[in-house]
Amino acid sequence: MTRQAAAGPFAVLGLEPRGDLTDEEVHAAWRRVASATHPDREDGGDPQRFAEAAAAYTALRTRFGRGEAVADLRAGPVATAGTRRPVQDLLAGRHLWSRARRGRPVRLVLRILLALAACAAAVAAAGPHPAAPALATGVATWLVLTARHDLAPRDGG
Repeated sequence: MTRQAAAGPFAVLGLEPRGDLTDEEVHAAWRRVASATHPDREDGGDPQRFAEAAAAYTALRTRFGRGEAVADLRAGPVATAGTRRPVQDLLAGRHLWSRARRGRPVRLVLRILLALAACAAAVAAAGPHPAAPALATGVATWLVLTARHDLAPRDGG
């Protein structure tokens, strides 16, 4: 991994690390870097930098992706091989109670209750059909993807 790639996808595309960048700004930065580094250029371009830019654009092309990249930059350096990441710690139950206390515990409880109700309704509607576990898995996935915001500390303390 190059030094630029380690600095984050924003640096690779030459963008300021902000979550409020528009799709057009990210696309324009991608096109600028891609046209300068594309391997099909007469001078051969820079295939490695082009690949890094393509990966950076893939990470930043959506609003959600930009938010995740900003959160990763704020969280600190990327864990190296063999170390645990915060998501793995969260899934393993480490510090879950303290994160919930510092986050939004009422919203988290409401989300869990809503997920349980939706799961029960989906399974009741599907009955003994093989789709019932898939519906329950979909509800659980929604809970995992949305509840992490309730486990984050509130802004300002």
